[in-house]
Amino acid sequence: MKKIFLMGRSEAGKTSLTQALKGEELHYHKTQYTNTNEDTIDSPGEYAESKHFSVGLACFSFEADVIAIVQAANEPFNLFSDGSRNFLLRPLIGIITKVDSPHANIPMVRQWMENMGCERIFMVNNKTREGISELMDYLQDDLPKLTLEQAKFKQSLGLNEWDSMPEGVEYPESIRQNSNIHEK
Repeated sequence: MKKIFLMGRSEAGKTSLTQALKGEELHYHKTQYTNTNEDTIDSPGEYAESKHFSVGLACFSFEADVIAIVQAANEPFNLFSDGSRNFLLRPLIGIITKVDSPHANIPMVRQWMENMGCERIFMVNNKTREGISELMDYLQDDLPKLTLEQAKFKQSLGLNEWDSMPEGVEYPESIRQNSNIHEK
């Protein structure tokens, strides 16, 4: 299972999401410090809200397999700039919470996430668990393990290590022989 790092504004639903992913009963708990366990890293909203603490987000991102921007569907503004994924060396996904809010503006939040470079966007309701199973299915798929040579080759093509190889492109024979892999 992929380890997910959750970042976003205070009260976006990050901690409730971790409880929903574990199947726990939801109870409000203000995250005062970064909480980590085997599957999730939950960060305080203040890390995203302050440029003085935001460097912590980049540091914690190296401990995860996937980074998730969590934003409530009723958020009044966006904390993350377009192209935010530039400082991340992990897949970036978006998770829209509070989709049942009467003040939800899902198209706007989705657009913000697309502008940030989120590769996939999930819509969840932590209370009803709507969308949680789809997110769990995504997290269950492990990222492929690559050798350094495979990663360098993908980078030479302008790809990230988790991107699929373009159709018709294969690893050079020397890399396939050294890694005992025959995938395209």
